[in-house]
Amino acid sequence: MTTKGYQLSRRQRIKGRWGMLFVTPAFLLSTVFMVYPLLYSLYISFTRYNFAFDPSPTFIGLENYIKAFQDKAFLDSMQVTAIFSVLYFVFVMIGGLALALMLFYAKGRTGLFRTAFFLPIVVPLSLSSFIFNWMLQKNYGLVNYFLADILNMGHLTNEWLSTNPWAMISIVVVSVWGSVGFEAILFLNGLQALPGDMLEAGIVDGSRGFKTLYHIILPNLRETFVVTGIWAILQALKVFIVPSLVTWGGPGTATTVMYMYIYRQSFTYLDMGYGAALGFILSVIILGLSLLNMRLSKRS
Repeated sequence: MTTKGYQLSRRQRIKGRWGMLFVTPAFLLSTVFMVYPLLYSLYISFTRYNFAFDPSPTFIGLENYIKAFQDKAFLDSMQVTAIFSVLYFVFVMIGGLALALMLFYAKGRTGLFRTAFFLPIVVPLSLSSFIFNWMLQKNYGLVNYFLADILNMGHLTNEWLSTNPWAMISIVVVSVWGSVGFEAILFLNGLQALPGDMLEAGIVDGSRGFKTLYHIILPNLRETFVVTGIWAILQALKVFIVPSLVTWGGPGTATTVMYMYIYRQSFTYLDMGYGAALGFILSVIILGLSLLNMRLSKRS
C-alpha cells in the first residue's frame, strides 16, 4: 500500500511537471504582452515622457493626474463619452432584449434571423464604419439620395456627419447596429434558461403580455442583465473605431470621445506619460461603473 501510494505521488509530480511545461508558454506570453506593459504604463503615468525627444522617463509624481482634471479638452471628451454611453447603453439593452423576446416567442425556425442579427458582429467594425461614412455623406451619400431622389422628401436630407446633434446620433446608430445582435444572443440564452413550468404557471395565474415580462421574465434575468450590462458599459466607454472613421471626432470636438483623446495624446503628440495617466483614469471609470451595474442588478 505504501508502494502504491508512493507511485501515485510520483505520477502526480510527473503530471505537475508536464502541466507546468505546457502552461509556461501561455504564462510567458501573458507576462510579455499583458502584465509587463500594464505595469510599465502604470509607471510612466507618473512620469513626463515624450517618446520622440526624451531619452528616458522623468518622474513627476501625480502631475499628470492633476493635469487631467484641469484639462478642458479631456473634460469635454469625458462629457461626450458620457452622452454617447448613456444613449448607447439604453438603446443596445432595449434593442437586444426586444430582439431576444421576438426570437424567443417566434414560432418555427429562427436560425436565419439569429444569423442576420449576429452578422454585424462578424463584419469588421472598421469596414462597417467606412460604409456608414459613405452612406451618410451629404452630397453623394445613399441616405440623402434615398430621401431626395427615391422618396421625393428632399427637405429631410441633412449633413448627418457635420452638424449637431446628428453626428452624435450617427455614431450611436452605427455602434448599436454593430453590437445589438450580440446583446440579443446573450438575452436569448438567458430566456431559454428560464424554467418552462414557471412561465406556464404564470399563464395559468392570468399573467400575460407585459405582466409576464415585468413580473416573471425580467426578475429572473438578473444574472443576464449583469453580463449584458457590463459588456455594454465596456463597449460604450472604449468606443474608438466608429467616431474615428465615421465623424473623425467632429464637428469640432462634438464626437471626440475619451479613447480618441487618449490616442491623440499618446500617439499623435507622443506624450506617453500623460496618455498613460488618462488611460488609467478611464480604466478606473470602467471598473467603477461595472461594479455599480453588478450591485444594482443584484439589488433589483
